[in-house]
Parts: sequence; structure tokens; C-alpha cells
Amino acid sequence: MTDAASPLFRPLAVRSLQLPNRIVMSPMTRSHSPNGVPGPDVAEYYRRRAAGGTGLIVTEGVAIDHPTAVDNPRVPHMYGDAALEGWRRVVDAVHAEGGRIVPQLWHVGPLWGAMNPKADPTLVPMRPSGVWGQVGVTSYGEEYVTRASEPTRAMTEEDIEQVIAAYASAAAAAAEVGFDGIALHGGHGYLLDSFLWDRTNLRDDEWGGDLERRSRFPATVVAVIRSAIDPGLPILYRFSQHKQQDYTARIAESPEELGALLTPLARAGVDVFDASIRRFETPAFEGSDLSLAGWAKKVTGTLSMAVGGVGIGTTLRENRATGAAPTRNNVPELERRMDDGEFDLVAIGRLHLADPALAATLRRGGPLPEFDRTVHETTLT
Repeated sequence: MTDAASPLFRPLAVRSLQLPNRIVMSPMTRSHSPNGVPGPDVAEYYRRRAAGGTGLIVTEGVAIDHPTAVDNPRVPHMYGDAALEGWRRVVDAVHAEGGRIVPQLWHVGPLWGAMNPKADPTLVPMRPSGVWGQVGVTSYGEEYVTRASEPTRAMTEEDIEQVIAAYASAAAAAAEVGFDGIALHGGHGYLLDSFLWDRTNLRDDEWGGDLERRSRFPATVVAVIRSAIDPGLPILYRFSQHKQQDYTARIAESPEELGALLTPLARAGVDVFDASIRRFETPAFEGSDLSLAGWAKKVTGTLSMAVGGVGIGTTLRENRATGAAPTRNNVPELERRMDDGEFDLVAIGRLHLADPALAATLRRGGPLPEFDRTVHETTLT
């Protein structure tokens, strides 16, 4: 399509957030914030994507203020004076280029210890029912899986209250720093997702059981964040079928089940569902070619965002084995689905590492950049 016709370059309003286009930088863990503090290199990294025309930047996952939120000491925090001052510099740099940016708040939940084998063994991972999850197709090594599969105690009411409060505090801090909204990582087997998945949530109280009760914890987190921030700031929520414990896992076997899980989140205040899948165009359920993002929009009536494999011919898991990823021009299919109203935004990850000015590249029609993990994931540029 021409620039004028492409749905990628149509503006969009999400609450008070005005986006100049539908291209979003997907969150990607970079581990360049020693002691949780984002420095000038992190500010420059995000500034370059804003200068390149990306409509919205979602930061890498950011730890909330809880002892087992994130085990990697180089993942940034959303608490503490030094970290918040670092984020203020990031936000100012992005805004100076006319960009918009939201932080992805993160608690790893059952996956504590996956990024750092030396994580404090005396700390108890936050798990709804004390279990790691069904072991299936995973990229984790045998040593970690064996260690993580040992049951721990289930989350207590006090645990739940503390984590909810930590999310609210992090969201309020992000708003005070100047971020343009809040994103939540609610997929991939992490804490919020572990309440939705029936292989990690075995509870029979108000926080587990049927589909609606399994959604209560993440919906409560969304609700307290909505109360903690300005009503004009949007909330984005990433969810997924697959888990890092098992790439074949599913939280919903039908559109009806998906609606039962996501509708409480929409009612609590989610403005955009970020549907994480390995290839954005993969049909979510039998009998329809509608994607996961498409179904999220259809069953909730809420804006949705597709993500997964834009411009790249291999999945992230496959690419880890080979390094270089072949280019695959699926942008016309992306535009077709967006033009049909299937979803409203697209989050692009790896190509944003290969080309900080990706939005400008797409605007002029390419060619698409080539992603090489050995080059683009090892340095912060």
C-alpha cells in the first residue's frame, strides 16, 4: 500500500494518548540497567526509536517493588530514587523526539530463577498454588526445570495483597515520572498469567477455580492501577496462550473461554490487549482464520494489538539456535488484516533492534532490515 493508504500510518487515540501511527516497539529484555537503574545508554536506545518514527514504545519488562519480582540484577526497576531518575531521563529523551512511551510492569512469578541461577534461594517464588506448571516444550535447560519443578508454598492472602500494592505503587511512580500510560506483562507463564493458566492455578478459593475466578487476580491488579493513575492514561495488557514452561499450553480452548478470561480485565480498565503469539497471523481457534489479537478484540470489544514474527521468517525460539533470521515480507498480510479491522496496532520486536528507524523504513516501503541475534541482541544501540 501507499503511505497514505496503509493502516499502519493512521493515527489512533487511546484515552488521552494520541498516536501518530499504529507501529509499536514491542517490549524486549535487554539487561543493560545495572542494579536496576537505566542509564544514559538506555535513554539513547529508546530515543533513537522515537526519532525513527515509532508511534509507541513499550519498554522492556520493569520490576515492581517486590522481593521476587525479577531475579536479573540488570533488569530495570520502577522503584528507588536512582531508577526513577533514570526513567525520567528516558521519558524526557523520548518526548523530546515527539515520541510516546509506556513501561511494561513485570513480576516473573513462578519463573523466578530462570534468568539468574544464583537468585537468592531463601526467597519463595510467587506461585498461585506452589507449582511451576506443566513441563512441556520449553527452551529451559534440564537443570533449571528440575529445580523449578519442586513445589513451593502457595501464595497467601498477605502475598496477594503485597503484590497488588506493589503494582499500584509502580504504576503511580511511572505516571509521576511522565510515562504516557502503563503496560502489564500478563503472558508467557509469569505471575499474572499463572493465575489464568489452569496448570499453575489449582486454587479453589476466590482467586481460582472457574474461568472468571482465575481472572480475578489480574483484573484486581488492573483495577488498582486504574485507580492509581490519571484516567486519561491507557493500560495495555499482554496475554498469551503459550507459556515458557510449555509452548503448547493454552489458557482458552474456545472463543467463549477467551472471552470469559479477558472480559473481566477489560471491565477493570484494560484499553488494549497485546496478544502475544509466535506468528501474528496464526489462527487462534479451529474454524476461523482470525488471529489471537482478532479474537481478543471480538470477544471484548476492546482495542487489540498483534505481535509475532513481523518481517521475520523464524520464531524467536528457532532464531536462538541459528542467530541470523531470514527476512519474510508479511507486511502486506499485516496491512490487510489491519485494514479489515481485525486488530488495531502491531507490536514489532526484533526488527526494531535491527533498525531503530523501522517506522520510517516501513513508510517508504522497505527493504526490511535483516535481524542477526549475534549482532543486534548483544549490544544496546
